[in-house]
Amino acid sequence: MLLGATTLAASPAYADAAREAKLEARLNVLEAAIFDMRAELAAAHRQQVAAIPTSIAAVAMPHAADPARISPAIPTLPATDGFRVGATTVKINGYFKLTAIGSRYSDGAVPTTSLGRDFYLPGTIPIGGLRRGQTFEASAKQTRISLSTATPIGSHLLKGYLELDFQTSPGAQGSERTTNGYNPALRRGFITYDNFLFGQDWTNFQYVAALPESTDYVGPTEGTVFARQPQIRYTRAVSKKLVISVSVENPKTASATLLAPALIDNGNDNLPDVTARLTYASPVVELSLAAIGRKLTVDNGVNRASSAGFGASFAGKLPFGPDKRHDLRFMISGGDGIGRYIGLNFAPDTVYAGLPNSKLGNVRAVAGFAALRLGWTASLRSTFVGSFQKVDYASGFVPIGANASAWSASANLFYSPVKNFDLGFELRHGERTLVTGAKGLLDRGEFAAKYSF
Repeated sequence: MLLGATTLAASPAYADAAREAKLEARLNVLEAAIFDMRAELAAAHRQQVAAIPTSIAAVAMPHAADPARISPAIPTLPATDGFRVGATTVKINGYFKLTAIGSRYSDGAVPTTSLGRDFYLPGTIPIGGLRRGQTFEASAKQTRISLSTATPIGSHLLKGYLELDFQTSPGAQGSERTTNGYNPALRRGFITYDNFLFGQDWTNFQYVAALPESTDYVGPTEGTVFARQPQIRYTRAVSKKLVISVSVENPKTASATLLAPALIDNGNDNLPDVTARLTYASPVVELSLAAIGRKLTVDNGVNRASSAGFGASFAGKLPFGPDKRHDLRFMISGGDGIGRYIGLNFAPDTVYAGLPNSKLGNVRAVAGFAALRLGWTASLRSTFVGSFQKVDYASGFVPIGANASAWSASANLFYSPVKNFDLGFELRHGERTLVTGAKGLLDRGEFAAKYSF
């Protein structure tokens, strides 16, 4: 789906996503340690059984022939946490959310159908309009539901996860004049078995726990790695605090031509994107270092061209203050040919001249953000965020009207009168600049109400 020079690659960035990611990382470490311990105990039991005569073993340990029976039982969720269907524990979670957004643009309004009306999408900020534009938009599209399952199988644990919302689904939608109906869309859907994940999840190149709390669907859009896609991932605990994960993920080259900055969604990739990430988590600090390697391919039916893409991302979270209510979060990312992974495809991966025997001109990008969260009280908090992206095109491969940079600053105040109920208001200023030097500005105020369950 093309939005000017921006392609939708993903969605939200709230504190719940960060908390989920942080908890998930720690659970991965715990589960890996538990699996190792089970394997060692099972091996010890088998050695003991092997040392006992068969007739005695049959009397003393009647289930010795079944390793699953002699392994320690898999811990299951409490009976009150979800419900049981046979041996499977099922949980339903999610939230209901209302957003109300008032925006003012320096160079004309965003089109009615643009996702830039629903959340901050810097590539959609108008440039070159004849007058200022103002819009107001309210919706419950970001309401989300998730379903998770967990089934113990011997000394293993098989899990499933499904997550939907109504924000990004394509196709026919209800009119804002009447029903405001929106179709559900897949966000995440995957299986985990021991250390392996199969399905659609956040890219392994992204550290979700670094994303700051925001009323916006994404937050510091131009400065963050942000994508969800099909993948096969392997995660292993190196120690109690250090986790390594590697993945092969669905490839997709987003290119532009010299005559237009509009992104072209290519379908000729023949190798998956490969990522690796090290995550360090302790009560004092959380850090993530990720790398990605890609093969970019463009085929216009006349000529086929390929090039290599690569990048790195460093992110983290440093809690401090009384009860660790404050924290500093950051991310800095850069690379060559990784445009679709940063800022919801604010820049293309590569530029293709389209001439016989012509090569690809990969696009270089550097992006980042810093966010300071202050917990004024147990129920009142604020987050202050600065975010940017800088784009560089190879000599001779600069599309007419292409994005050159974007930055934004935001501040919010959240109040939780009761547990699981959040009220927030946020102010944001954003700017987009083209390679020609033309610039567009956005000022936005946003209110959000969310009930999580």
